[in-house]
Amino acid sequence: MENLSDELLIESYKKATELQLSYEFIQLMEEEMKRRSLVKHLDYTN
Repeated sequence: MENLSDELLIESYKKATELQLSYEFIQLMEEEMKRRSLVKHLDYTN
């Protein structure tokens, strides 16, 4: 995931939650977003 730009990671996360992809996959993206301090983009309502 380190090769993804912040923008692409955020877009991928939003699409994954929209499509209700596997919890484990979304969790991996959330962990990477937290590592990059992108938590303001996390959607905890899904």
